[in-house]
Amino acid sequence: MENYLNSINELRKITFWFEEIKDYLNRLIFELKDAINNNKKILICGNGGSAAESIHFSAELVVKYRSIRKPIPAISLVSDISIITATSNDFSFDYVFSRQVEALGNEGDFLFALSTSGKSKNVNLAVEKAFEKGLKIVYMTGINGTDVEHLCSYIFKVPSNNTARIQEAHLFLIHSICEAFENL
Repeated sequence: MENYLNSINELRKITFWFEEIKDYLNRLIFELKDAINNNKKILICGNGGSAAESIHFSAELVVKYRSIRKPIPAISLVSDISIITATSNDFSFDYVFSRQVEALGNEGDFLFALSTSGKSKNVNLAVEKAFEKGLKIVYMTGINGTDVEHLCSYIFKVPSNNTARIQEAHLFLIHSICEAFENL
């Protein structure tokens, strides 16, 4: 029961953080809407639980969140198993996302990079490639940040070291973004 109560207290702390970053999140949403209105797309990547959130995010953008609306062009870079295994086999798993950013990303597009630790080499190489190509980069991570945050347009450092709490916060941010697109 002690862990349960500690988790609740940590979630309270994160809830206050959500309130603190609301203007920052709204600025991102405004830029995203402008990019989508100018025929740009959203690329999303992450490993493990963040990979699942990447797929979840792209599905809600392309299909719907709560209501039927125009689809938002979004691609989860974790979804094409042939690309992932070919890149891993022919190059290295480190390049599974950067290779796709190189192929699919265009200036003005957005890359959402999700990594609870901020240390995922394949995610960080995707950020570097996105920066080279002129994409806007949104990095969602934990309290310790990432070595590539200086390349990012937006960085969301959830005030936690707990992977589960960080992923829960990322999901809340993702849902907040999707909700903002409901009236696009």
